[in-house]
Amino acid sequence: MSGLTAGVEVDVDLVVVGAGPVGLYAAYYAGFRGMSVAVVDALDHLGGQTAAMYPEKMIYDVAGYAAVKGQHLVDALAEQASSAKPHYVLGEQVVDLVTAPDHALLTTAAGTTLRGRAVLLAAGIGSFSPRPLPAGDGTLPGVVHFVPRPADYAGADVVVVGGGDSAVDWALTLEPVAQRVTLVHRREQFRAHEASVTRLLGSTVEVLTPHEVDAVLGEDRVTGVRLVDGEGGVVERSADVVVAALGFKADLGPLKRWGLDLDRRQVAVDRAQRTSLPRVFAAGDCCGHPDKVTLISVGFGEAATAVNHAAPLVSAGAPVVPGHSSDDPR
Repeated sequence: MSGLTAGVEVDVDLVVVGAGPVGLYAAYYAGFRGMSVAVVDALDHLGGQTAAMYPEKMIYDVAGYAAVKGQHLVDALAEQASSAKPHYVLGEQVVDLVTAPDHALLTTAAGTTLRGRAVLLAAGIGSFSPRPLPAGDGTLPGVVHFVPRPADYAGADVVVVGGGDSAVDWALTLEPVAQRVTLVHRREQFRAHEASVTRLLGSTVEVLTPHEVDAVLGEDRVTGVRLVDGEGGVVERSADVVVAALGFKADLGPLKRWGLDLDRRQVAVDRAQRTSLPRVFAAGDCCGHPDKVTLISVGFGEAATAVNHAAPLVSAGAPVVPGHSSDDPR
């Protein structure tokens, strides 16, 4: 891994904004196409949201893996990307992007300048903050919003609140670890993947629907929750931990000020992953169109598409179609 110190200048063929799975794959693929590459991310580690929030979560829809933990996927992608010898600029947020006829210039809040003959935005959902519980003090020790290390909750009495993928996945992940897991959701229907819900309903997790958390109990730390059911009935449950899995508020941050066309809070792209700015491409969850399917596997394909279409901008005469990787003498 090659690192850069804040305030320096770097000149590469491709600047990738975002060091999550899609950004890491883009760095590898840029190296495969013979490009020099720099990767910049506001977080101080590789892996983006996957490493920060879901390192122990199993991912089931990545090609080549029947199942893989988030951190294991990140580690494999980082190893793959190392063949491109990327320059990493971590812990620095890009605050400005200016395009010119033959390059684009990016500046971070720390003063680092990155000049690229092309740019790939792979910033995921941008910065994210958890949605708080409607009731209760979210700062009370024992209230958490994600579960990076399930082993920390061995033997605990856990209440998970929410009905989306994160809530269901964490309830299932904690089931064999915790003493007891209860999932509380305000509706009968779940927003999670159908297969996950089927597993949930067949597990030992106690599912309480329709219920809402009326209050988090405890003074120095969580001791329980007060729940209200769909008919107004009130019940109290003990708890050592409350996992508030109610989703996150995402913000594209400075990216919104760069003059990019947006499509419903995402960067608009064409079929080549080009944005409205010259020499600037996008891939992954940060970009969209009406028929977009937001999966990591889709982001990988978008990254390859973007890099291949950036190739002629980086090196005049370079083909868009690279040929088969199996024909590469490496």
